[in-house]
This record gives sequence, structure tokens and C-alpha cells, in this order.
Amino acid sequence: MARAGAGAPAWTKYSAGMATTRRWRRASWTAMALTLVGIALFVRLGIWQLDRAHEAQTLLDAFTHAANAAFEDFAAVSVNPPGSRFPHVRVRGHYVAGRGYLRDEQMRAGRAGVEAFAVFAIEGSAPQLLVDRGWIAWSHAAGAQPVLPSLPEGEVEVSGTYAPFPGSGLRLGGNALSTQKNWPKLTLAVEHDEIAADLEQSLLPRVLLLDADAASGFERTWIPALMPPARHTAYAFQWFAFAVAALAIFVLLHWKKVDK
Repeated sequence: MARAGAGAPAWTKYSAGMATTRRWRRASWTAMALTLVGIALFVRLGIWQLDRAHEAQTLLDAFTHAANAAFEDFAAVSVNPPGSRFPHVRVRGHYVAGRGYLRDEQMRAGRAGVEAFAVFAIEGSAPQLLVDRGWIAWSHAAGAQPVLPSLPEGEVEVSGTYAPFPGSGLRLGGNALSTQKNWPKLTLAVEHDEIAADLEQSLLPRVLLLDADAASGFERTWIPALMPPARHTAYAFQWFAFAVAALAIFVLLHWKKVDK
């Protein structure tokens, strides 16, 4: 009679000495093409976001220095303003009485308020200028519209940064300006075409952000309407991570374990 274990199956002995290794499994042309295209696309998007971050930082720097820059000739930049700069200008004319807009739901240091816009008629110019007077605290809980400091009467000179329109906030129900009869009108959007249509008046392509003035009654801490550079950089990192992930997946799928 054979001893216990003497007749152990042969595969058990074989498995005890079995070893594994990794070998490259030849990839199909389709898999290689898709991987390369995906990596190239992700890298290109990452570089594009880095370029956007650089452009945003350049605009932020230009915006920061604009208020302290030398004054430029307004007539030279009013109709065709430079795309990468925010000219610091002086303008003579008068405010149009009984016209204005309040950009609602603007937050400053945790406080709700509105940004007040006035219409300014320029000497010798048919298109009028929208002037951002600044921010003032107010909420809908107050009931009536905010009490704004009065506009100067007669001919005046105003100075500030000539900047793009702030555009739209989140809004429902389309353009609400045409349904309002009382001035100043409350809106979430300050867009060139909508304001011009509401005023039935041609407007210059940018707004004037008035220089700081402690006696004005407004806060004038201007924030450019653009995505912060840090967010563009974060998106770039995300795209580069996708490129690395695509390469890693390709390698894991084709670098297979095999028995020796």
C-alpha cells in the first residue's frame, strides 16, 4: 500500500514551481491610433488652458495698473478700444437725467448690494457712454429701491477705466428691461445690445469704471469679468492627467502576465 501523499497529482507539483512574468502583447493599430489621438488631444487642451491662464493673468495685471496709469486720449480708444488693455481716460459731458440701471445681486464682503450704472452724454459724440458709478449695499428685504447719491448736474469731467461690459449673471425669463417702467431699472444683465435697445440710443462698446472717490457714496473695487488664472491652471492639470491616464490604461491592457 502506497504511503499517503505518494500519489499526489502531477499538476500540484508543477504549480509549486510555476512562475509568472510579463510580456508585451502586440497592440492593434486601432488601439494605438486611438491612444495617440487621445493623448495628443488631452495635451493640446492642457496647453490651451495654460495659454488662457497666461492671458488672464496679463489682463488682470493690466486691469490692476489701469487706475494708476497715465490718462489716454479718449477719442483715440472710445470706438475701437485695445483688446488687451484697459485705458485710463478722462471724458467731458453730462449725465442723462432719469436714466440708469442697477445690477442686482452683487456681493461685497458677504453683503448684498447693487452696482449703479448711469448714462453719460459726451461732448461731440453721438454714441453715449454707460458709466459704472460703483457698488452700494441693498437687498430686496429693504423693500423700496436703494437710495443713490445724486448725480452731478451740468457739464462735468469724469475719469476712470474704460473696460468691457460686465455681461450677464444667472437670470430667468429673458430680458426684463422692457417690462419695467420706473428708473433706475433693476437687472442681472448689463449687456451692450440690450441696454442700447432699451435706451433707443447708440452706446460706445465699453463702460467707464469711475476712479475711486471716498466722497462718492459708492464702493469702487473693480473686479474683471473673467475666469481666474488659477482655474485655467487647474483645468490644464486635469487635461494633462487625462493624457497620463490614457497612456497608463494602454500599457496595463497590453503588458500582460504570462506563465513560464
